[in-house]
Amino acid sequence: MSTQLHATITEETVREISETLGEPEWLLETRLDALSVLDDLEYPSVIQTPGRRWTNLEDLDYEAMIDPRSQSEEKDQIGSEQIRVLSFKDAIDEVPDLLEAHFGSLVDPQENRLIALSTALFTTGTVVVIPAGVDAEDVTIRTTMNGRSLFNYTLVVAEENASATILERQESGESVDDERYYSGIVEVAAGENSTVQYGSLQEFDEQTYNYTVKRGEAGRYATVHWIEGNLGSRLTKTQVSTLLESDNAETRIVGAFFGHNDQHFDLDSRVWHRAEHTTADLVTRGVIDDRSRSVYEGTQEVSQEAWDTSSYQRENTLMLSDESEADASPKLLINNHDTEASHSATVGQINREDLFYMVSRGLPEETASNMLVEGFFVPVLEEIDVEELREDLEAGIAARLTD
Repeated sequence: MSTQLHATITEETVREISETLGEPEWLLETRLDALSVLDDLEYPSVIQTPGRRWTNLEDLDYEAMIDPRSQSEEKDQIGSEQIRVLSFKDAIDEVPDLLEAHFGSLVDPQENRLIALSTALFTTGTVVVIPAGVDAEDVTIRTTMNGRSLFNYTLVVAEENASATILERQESGESVDDERYYSGIVEVAAGENSTVQYGSLQEFDEQTYNYTVKRGEAGRYATVHWIEGNLGSRLTKTQVSTLLESDNAETRIVGAFFGHNDQHFDLDSRVWHRAEHTTADLVTRGVIDDRSRSVYEGTQEVSQEAWDTSSYQRENTLMLSDESEADASPKLLINNHDTEASHSATVGQINREDLFYMVSRGLPEETASNMLVEGFFVPVLEEIDVEELREDLEAGIAARLTD
């Protein structure tokens, strides 16, 4: 299906944004090319089960939510003196060659309709550069969305033998009367023998529709570690993925979500094994309550060249109400027999025997239920090395249980 996404987004609009940021010609052309094919591209793929399409991105009222000329935000970008944490506008002036080399190298600006929309309209972003041999901790990026729409771009480049721990948060600021739209694209390039831990915590208000794509590439002996926390938004469609194109590269994708009311989470985790001796571990746990819904798709793809691959995936969803709904679709696509891999997914409710045991020992049923939910998240929380993110997720889960 191809329908016009937004009647008032024009070439003039895109040129104004590009001129305001002082962009080079190649980036303006990238934006205009994305705009020109916008209405010919498909929406991002979503899981479909017999008789049901779980996430309907086509029917969102983009025309009402998106005003490209009134994007408004507050942003904190903090890092040590050893590295460069730049606004996108400053990066254009200070690291132009690096920006041109990496922008769109992992996330194709014309991959689908919503990515093309983000490429054409983004006004804000962060570029993090970690020089060779530098260990950088406590890099924090906080984006507070104030208008009805915001398009954000993040690029992380770790040079050889570097390491970085980055925590990016997204949240709502000034309240608005109607629904709004956030779109974020993240690209992480980890050089040889480098390590990047990228944690994200999304806490938008429940009037916000959130579309996010995060993609990393790990070089030889490098590691890209994603931590994905989703608590907010009305609807979130997100894809987190890693390309293992070099020998001995590794990745971990750790996810946690907790939905309530009428929230909807569509979560997609992927890894491509395309070199020898690569390793991946995908772990996601989530809880849904009230009328909330979740759908999870995890894909491990092992190419013919990927000898001695190790790849593991686990996804578990806990439903707290009869009205909540969840589905999961883990996939293994193996084209090399020298592979050790597994995948599993479960959807269920609180174990009644566990609950009965705790109540019979004198705990009120609600207290016992909350303790079981908090315990359910422990295997995921233990995978999170970033202490601040782990503590904030624990606090967010505890707060959700007392709503």
